[in-house]
Amino acid sequence: MKVLVTVAEEVTVDDDFEIDGTRVDDRYLSYDLNEWDDYALEEAVQLSEQHDDVDVVTATIGPERVEETVRQALAKGADRAVRVWADALAGEVLDPVTKARLLAAVAREEEPDLVLSGVQTGDDAFGATGVALAQQLGFAWAAVVNDLDIDREAGVASVHRELEGGVEELTDVELPAVFTIQTGINEPRYASLRGIRQAQSKPLEAASPSELGLSAGDLVSSLSVASLYEPETESDVTLFEGDADETAGELADLLREKGVEA
Repeated sequence: MKVLVTVAEEVTVDDDFEIDGTRVDDRYLSYDLNEWDDYALEEAVQLSEQHDDVDVVTATIGPERVEETVRQALAKGADRAVRVWADALAGEVLDPVTKARLLAAVAREEEPDLVLSGVQTGDDAFGATGVALAQQLGFAWAAVVNDLDIDREAGVASVHRELEGGVEELTDVELPAVFTIQTGINEPRYASLRGIRQAQSKPLEAASPSELGLSAGDLVSSLSVASLYEPETESDVTLFEGDADETAGELADLLREKGVEA
């Protein structure tokens, strides 16, 4: 059984930063494994620990720099990694469908039985790439999964989903399938020193979109950044000082002035 886990690099901006045109200067950026993908990876690694014949492969989109982040996934138990990138993607804001095309090209090469993806990334927060990937592959899917049980013999996964309004759903999905994993489904592990050492020798393949059968048209994103600015912050605070009776009366007067009536 092969499990493909999509892994994204999450970008964090420092509290103090400078904007250069339509981007934040690299000096103020830090990179890490996306939180939601960490839970998806842990789910895959736990499955591989339960069964000897499970192969865990990660797929990520990004330049050579992201390999440091991908090594984190290898150190935590993934067996192999694939990174897809082209210079034409540099500086682009990739929409979920474009990301899905790139990841689907990797999936077609790997032919996984199961694809796990984080619900969203902490920076873009589109929350749609996993479902778009399922559409590209023609796989069944379930989103926002917070419990997962695989019946390999039956080729079915029982998934527990978190829906709007506090509603929860339990349903069976036939494999192959794509599941987007919610935080809290498990407790992601830390990479051990042994795992970190082993990760340096695990296969990490770099592939271009053309090598995966994609054309230049497949890389065209529907999103672009028109402008980037730091919004102005304003505050208008009224501070009440004194004992409870006095401040309660002042607050009541203020609410009446603002048109709030009991």
